[in-house]
Amino acid sequence: MTTPGSPFETITDPADARLADYRHMKDRDLSAEGGRFVAESELVVERLLRSGLPVLSVLATPLRLQTLGDALAGATYPVYAASQAVLDAITGFHVHRGCLAIGQRPQQVELPAQARTIVVLEDLVSADNIGATARNAAAFGADALVLSPRAADPYYRKAVRVSIGAVFQLPIVRLPSWPDGLADLKGRGFAIYGAVVDASAVPLAQVQRPPKVALLLGAEGPGLSAAARAACDRLVTIPMAPGADSLNVATAGAVALFQLQQAMNRP
Repeated sequence: MTTPGSPFETITDPADARLADYRHMKDRDLSAEGGRFVAESELVVERLLRSGLPVLSVLATPLRLQTLGDALAGATYPVYAASQAVLDAITGFHVHRGCLAIGQRPQQVELPAQARTIVVLEDLVSADNIGATARNAAAFGADALVLSPRAADPYYRKAVRVSIGAVFQLPIVRLPSWPDGLADLKGRGFAIYGAVVDASAVPLAQVQRPPKVALLLGAEGPGLSAAARAACDRLVTIPMAPGADSLNVATAGAVALFQLQQAMNRP
């Protein structure tokens, strides 16, 4: 029902049929086939509402809906208010900060024609690392995130949350084939710089930045495949202190992107 004087529909029954997308999300994912994803927490939901992506609905406690007031102005989608207890019963877990939204995945995303710096991920299967890398890519001005066919879903619930909504602002392109997709990037003028833990690789700080660069990162553990390495124009590395073996892939990506950003800004 709609509370008098409120634009929100108040939910008191966790079994309300209108909330099927939110029900027991801990036990299932909103799949790519369904074309939807879920955003969690006030900050992430606000970034979704301001992103321009289609929003299907919002579900939050009355307090959170009040703080989202400006972002919800003129909403053309359902906005549901529920107590924290009802919210937790609907989802099957404690909803931290009491705020959720369902968005529609972007379709047929293309690599921006003006892109100069992109991040390419080979077979990253960790939602945390996908989300953190997206956040870092957006922070350091990358123009797009490119995924191999087997990389994790960037709109998986945890990836969206860890990215702090960066997946809403960054074009994300999934290549249809691998490693052939790297040849396609080369055809668009990108130099492929593969990040490796290898003493024979060139320290990134010493490498001259090309006009268009694709920073290629591999999964933690296996790193870049032999086929991906062979496709690289240059293998680069981040020097570390003696005894250190590697960095988390998202951390390594952040350091590398910073180096590339600094190189771009040098006269």
